[in-house]
Amino acid sequence: MENRSALPGADRLGVLTAAVLLTFALTRLLPADAVELRFTIGQFYLTYPVNLTTILTLLAGGLAATGMDWLLRGHPAFGQRAPAEHWLLPTLATLVAGVPLGVLPNGLSWWVTFAVAGLALAIVFIAEYIVVDPASPNYATATALLTALSFAVYLVLLTALRSTGPRLILALPSIFAASGLVSLRVLRLRVPGRWELAWAGGIALISTQLASALHYWPVSPIRFGLLLLGPLYALVSLAGSLEEKTPVRRAALEPIIVLALTWAAAALLG
Repeated sequence: MENRSALPGADRLGVLTAAVLLTFALTRLLPADAVELRFTIGQFYLTYPVNLTTILTLLAGGLAATGMDWLLRGHPAFGQRAPAEHWLLPTLATLVAGVPLGVLPNGLSWWVTFAVAGLALAIVFIAEYIVVDPASPNYATATALLTALSFAVYLVLLTALRSTGPRLILALPSIFAASGLVSLRVLRLRVPGRWELAWAGGIALISTQLASALHYWPVSPIRFGLLLLGPLYALVSLAGSLEEKTPVRRAALEPIIVLALTWAAAALLG
């Protein structure tokens, strides 16, 4: 009888997680000298520093995507399914983990972040593997875990971006991409079999506009993250409920409550 609750093989999972972590560890060993890329448009110019840490973080994201695909090939229920939906969160989580790992100094804080990132990535890989099969007894738990991790990754990204203080024109593309990918993945989990591209694009656009408005406000990184996390969660929840044909009044109840709670938390943390 087929094992419907199959978990990824420990050997494959270990190799994938170790490969990604090794890429991050190399950022501590290789030179960090940056090369500035300069883009000129008329009288305006933009400079963006690129170093080996940036390149290795992008490489780690690529490893997470290709490694997730390799991991899924061993799933008994995978068949000929398109694996693209299972690449989104592992890639985004890896890229986001690279932000604090790239700016923290050597020491205990870096190693703690390194260990937490490794554990979180392993959990993402396992949960993505489980949700391949809706008949798995762990499917509901894995779906809820991936949803929670998607929003957690988004909050970490916003907090890290605010802490590093990039120019608005550099921060907005990252926020737009992260908002769209998180929305797309969560809606895909909630409405299986459909890509809600219109919803994800609209939510990403609204999130980017809110980020633009908050960029010059004197708010702390965690407050900045919570002020943007609340609307993202509310919009994704509303979109999912409406796609499930839930009446508008009932669909709007949870988003309003969560939005009020996150903004209240942001106010209290001020």
